Amino acid sequence: MHLLTFLLSLILLACQPESTAVTEKEKPIPIKVVVVTMFERGEPQGDQPGELQYWVERFPFPTAINFPQGNQNLHYNADQGVLAITTGVGSINSAASIMALGMDSRFDLTKAYWLVAGIVGADPEDMPLGSAAWAEWLIDGDLMHEIDGREIPSDWETGIFPLRETEPFPKEVPSPEGGAVFQLNPDLTEWAYQLTEDMVLEDTEDLQQLRSRYANYPKAQESPMVLKGDHVAAMTFWHGKMMNTWANRWVNYWTQGKGEFVTSAMEDTGTAQSLYLLDKAGKVDASRLMLLRTASNFTMPPDEMTAAESMQNENSGYSGFIPSLESAYQVGNAVVQNLVANWEQYQEKLPTVEDLDSNPQQ
Repeated sequence: MHLLTFLLSLILLACQPESTAVTEKEKPIPIKVVVVTMFERGEPQGDQPGELQYWVERFPFPTAINFPQGNQNLHYNADQGVLAITTGVGSINSAASIMALGMDSRFDLTKAYWLVAGIVGADPEDMPLGSAAWAEWLIDGDLMHEIDGREIPSDWETGIFPLRETEPFPKEVPSPEGGAVFQLNPDLTEWAYQLTEDMVLEDTEDLQQLRSRYANYPKAQESPMVLKGDHVAAMTFWHGKMMNTWANRWVNYWTQGKGEFVTSAMEDTGTAQSLYLLDKAGKVDASRLMLLRTASNFTMPPDEMTAAESMQNENSGYSGFIPSLESAYQVGNAVVQNLVANWEQYQEKLPTVEDLDSNPQQ
């Protein structure tokens, strides 16, 4: 009788669902915000900073999570429900890292907001060094044809033109080749901008000295600020006045006059493309992507320098590097803190400017 009771107990136990402890352990971690950085110069804390370090040290992110399929370990704050990723430089790395994270079964990213926060080259006609720009339009600078400038026809303004077209800037704007142009959620972008537009950003003597060299560019003479401005992402680190003219024209063309080129970096169309594909698979909500870039250097030289001389200087260290890292953390953190503080509301409903009266900057 005791044996029968024992056997029945074993059968009943085998038929029971897994224990609560096991189920909870295997349940994906819900993430509220993913902070997307692109590079770190060394360790994630305690040495010369890259884009990740201030977040790890100050937010903070006390937990490192192994992420062998990505560029570096992930960093996690369990109390806030916020995750940080460093994708690696270039859209090939950002696309691979974001796709790897989006498919990682350890995390529930279906409600997550995605904040890209990194440094950038800025157009001196639009943005002072150390400033922070929120982008609505994101244009790819790689999906194109190109003829070397020494060989272009004399009546062409550039040797760069849209993929599968035969000349620069054809009258009819072609349908965007996958990843050629993205319009980020305009309401979310405006909310992030208005939340942070009055923030006072760090201004230093070095920044003042650097911007004095751009005497013919009034906007470059101003103190660091928060603004809105659109973005070109290209794997090629381009530089120079003629390339800057092309970037302005390229953004204007692809957005049909709705966008204004302000910033240039190397990763963000890769990030956006992966998020849009993950959205189709039901893994993320791509309408929750925000793009914040801060000016570490200008995309063209001051009048007294050639493009080659200016590029050589930048390769030895970006002129506004540390202030741009400060701005990226300061402005980005204000948005993350607001989302987390009002998560009961923003988990389901995306924030809009109408929410700012009731949920101001934390």
